[in-house]
Amino acid sequence: MTATWFSILPPLLAIGLALLTRQILPSLLAGVWLGAWLVEGVTLKGLGISLLDTVGVYVVDALSDPDHVMIIVFSLMIGGMVGIIRRNGGTDGIVKLVTRWASTPRRGQAATGGLGVAVFFDDYANTLVVGNTMRPVTDRLRISREKLAYLVDSTAAPVATLGLFTTWIGFQVGLLGEAADGIGLERTGFAVFVESLAYAFYPVLAVVLVFAIAASGRDFGPMLKAERRAREGQVLRPGSQLGNSEALAEELQPDERTPRRLVNAVVPIVVLITTTLIGLIVTGEGDNAMEVMGDGDAFSALLWGSLLAVLVAGVMSVGQRILTLSETVASWFSGVTSMLYVVIILTMAWSLSALTEELGTAEFLAGALGDAIPAALLPAILFVIAAAVAFATGTSWGTMGILTPLAVPVAWAVLEAQGNAFPEGHPILFASVSTVLAGAVWGDHCSPISDTTVISSLASQCDVIDHVRTQIPYALYAGAVALVFGLIPVGFGLPWWLAFPMAVVVLVAGLRLIGKQSPAPAEEAPGETRIAADS
Repeated sequence: MTATWFSILPPLLAIGLALLTRQILPSLLAGVWLGAWLVEGVTLKGLGISLLDTVGVYVVDALSDPDHVMIIVFSLMIGGMVGIIRRNGGTDGIVKLVTRWASTPRRGQAATGGLGVAVFFDDYANTLVVGNTMRPVTDRLRISREKLAYLVDSTAAPVATLGLFTTWIGFQVGLLGEAADGIGLERTGFAVFVESLAYAFYPVLAVVLVFAIAASGRDFGPMLKAERRAREGQVLRPGSQLGNSEALAEELQPDERTPRRLVNAVVPIVVLITTTLIGLIVTGEGDNAMEVMGDGDAFSALLWGSLLAVLVAGVMSVGQRILTLSETVASWFSGVTSMLYVVIILTMAWSLSALTEELGTAEFLAGALGDAIPAALLPAILFVIAAAVAFATGTSWGTMGILTPLAVPVAWAVLEAQGNAFPEGHPILFASVSTVLAGAVWGDHCSPISDTTVISSLASQCDVIDHVRTQIPYALYAGAVALVFGLIPVGFGLPWWLAFPMAVVVLVAGLRLIGKQSPAPAEEAPGETRIAADS
């Protein structure tokens, strides 16, 4: 079954069931079970053994990975910090400050996008900080949870893959360095990465689309329906699956006499961000700041940051006599509890990702889609391949790790076969590098089995499937513009500095044509926004 068409059945089953039933956990379980059955052997006996292996082998393996454990712990710790600053009135302080300027849905969306770009150094930190911080603000402004999750997700990985001071750069530069050495390219991996940024059409257009939507107030597809529902006061779709109950929200509601002090939220968040940045620098090595941060231990840095943020939030709450020690601990635990649903989904997604690796899903897709590639269409085709692999496997890093070592030699060979005397400086080579990274982000961005999709959804307290359904049309739109007006023209010789403005103009003009504005929210007393969801 390895590296055959059978290998794509488990992720296809999980994704199809999730979109059809809007139930992510049973869908992931079905995908893992099918994958385990293919590994065990497609027999009646194997069907029963594979069901037991879903938990006994694959879930246990997912939870035994140290990196996975670190992700779970810092997610729980950040959830605990959010619980404390919610209960001590700090979150309401942020709401009061932001809503002084972000007094309309458009401004609220712009503020959320701006904060997403500001927390650029790591996609996990971005989603957890921005989603939890801005949720009370967007709820007050009657912005749908689907829109919040989209804003968070679209300023996480797309920004992280572009930045020179992010946790992604070490991984990306390492892959490119090995690929460059393999073909005898006389450039460092970092130099190749920097030159490839000129062709990073999708990540740039994804961020541009965020701010174009915020500025214009226009939406289309399922997001338009969600926004119009939210303007009527219902920020969540009735029947949404969030994994936490209304009782939990009540536990974190601050007392009426609690002071709403901005500092009680800002200081812990600043401690989280600062400690993480310092941790990246301390644990990394290199000749310059970019290499040092890229080489840093992102998971450890995030763990340290989340721990200190919780301690600072607790000390400030008790020190100001806003909460007692027991109330602080209870608030922390309530915040942790709100993240348990994230942990369960992440664990199942990791299990399915491990099975797709064992079954050779990525290798099959790359081989099936990558034969007989014409040079001019090479960047565009590589984008589609990377997007398909990342969507099916739920991992952008895994997709980069598989395709980058293949894409660079293929691009080099194609250019040499066409008689190009200087393939090492050819735009198609750098566009091929960039488009693999961009396609991996697109697929991971939209896959319901992706960890970043799950974290974006749950940090925003949005149903995972609702987030995927509303975000995919926007990702398809930005991806199509990137292909048609960016990668294909570049492949046929158009300079990148002409292709980029053309693609941006088409993106914004197209939004104006197909997008429709949602009505302004009706006047309503504070606190009356309805949040209808199943627990």
